[in-house]
Amino acid sequence: MKSDNKIIIVEPSPIISAGLAQYFDDCKQISIVSQLDRIDRLEEKLAACNPEILIINPLLIAYDFNEQFMKICRDFLNMIPVALVTSYIDKNVLKQFKEVIEINDNKQKVVSKIFNLLNDNKSGQEQTENVELSNRETDVLIALVKGMTNKEISDKLFISVHTVITHRKNIIRKTGIKSVSGLTVYALLNNLVDESDIM
Repeated sequence: MKSDNKIIIVEPSPIISAGLAQYFDDCKQISIVSQLDRIDRLEEKLAACNPEILIINPLLIAYDFNEQFMKICRDFLNMIPVALVTSYIDKNVLKQFKEVIEINDNKQKVVSKIFNLLNDNKSGQEQTENVELSNRETDVLIALVKGMTNKEISDKLFISVHTVITHRKNIIRKTGIKSVSGLTVYALLNNLVDESDIM
């Protein structure tokens, strides 16, 4: 884990924001680089600070900002979005986040969640750095993240559905990534697809 993992907190309540930041006061590996109470300057702060983790209250992500938030997550692929839940939030909204911090989580629980995320992210990056996909596996991966079904991929690449499934298993084994959303991030990071291909 890096010696200085940067976190940005976006929370409208100064009491909650300050309390959360204080949880990390004695953590040498973590520094809170910014605390915002609104999202209008979020992109600017992310670009300036390049944090490993963004802790944000999902209540700030109104319907009109949701598309923009998803774009931010794509633009800052190495940043881990964490939800700071202070009241009821729809489960579908929480799917956008890698972790959830509840308002009643104690210090040990919060710090543990953040360190687990940082460790998982580090090992995930190390795994993907050593991956060598075959040309055909790469073709299948690209088609997969573009939203094609196994049948569509088999028709496009002139291979059987069984072969497509075998390639998919190999991709999962080699990358360690099981979800299509995770494979999409992998494909974007490795310049296998362009953002416009998966919109």
